[in-house]
Amino acid sequence: MAARLGVAAALVAGAVLAGPTGVAQAASPYERGPAPTTAILEASRGPFATASQSVSSLSVTGFGGGVIYYPTSTSEGAFGAIAISPGYTASWSSISWLGPRIASHGFVVIGIETNTRFDQPDSRGRQLLAALDYLTERSSVRSRIDSSRLAVAGHSMGGGGSLEAASDRPSLQAAVPLAPWNLDKSWSEVRVPTLIIGGESDSVAPVSSHSVPFYTSIPASAEKAYLELNGASHFFPQTVNTPTARQMVAWLKRFVDDDTRYEQFLCPGPSGSQIEEYRNTCPSA
Repeated sequence: MAARLGVAAALVAGAVLAGPTGVAQAASPYERGPAPTTAILEASRGPFATASQSVSSLSVTGFGGGVIYYPTSTSEGAFGAIAISPGYTASWSSISWLGPRIASHGFVVIGIETNTRFDQPDSRGRQLLAALDYLTERSSVRSRIDSSRLAVAGHSMGGGGSLEAASDRPSLQAAVPLAPWNLDKSWSEVRVPTLIIGGESDSVAPVSSHSVPFYTSIPASAEKAYLELNGASHFFPQTVNTPTARQMVAWLKRFVDDDTRYEQFLCPGPSGSQIEEYRNTCPSA
């Protein structure tokens, strides 16, 4: 019992343990990249070199094509993957900075085009799941992906769509709605660890009637966090936003990669002049 408690304590600390051969082993087999620092998370690129490829709408079903970004390294094992949707009337290019930024931290990312610019959140949720299925089953990078470690994200109606996807597929490891919009205000059925990022001055999807009730309705047992950006409008994801990228990557690393080294960026969480509010269930390592 004492030995087990000692191992558990080390895991909680995100420690590196010695295996039976005495060789150091990561606390999680999915840890990718160096030990995280604030500087790494706030840099324009993470530690992995990346490449990208376009996906034609003619070659897929269920969504409108898009762009795949992936680490070029093949020595780290398989990576987790995330599908991201743009917002109402927008194309992937409106938030495309997120693709290489997230991929450079050790993820395969597919930024999707939607079937039409006017698709509602429920449709965008289905399209996010279709994109993940394509990514893991048919794409040319499928061998680089661990299909058990998948996540979704999106902006505006795409953010609302990521909540729909999390509701429909509880096996997902993480969801990150950005300035999410959805007529459905209750997500008590969601069991996927969810980080919601909203803008204090959002007049399209005001946080008081969207992000906050979404966050409040998700059960604490699912693990959740809410980050509100000081003075930010609905369109904060459409330009490079360092607080968004930092928290998004930390959330994905913690829950998709089970990398407890990133716990320090979730609890107690971000602060400073750019942050209006941060709430969190403080996930247990």
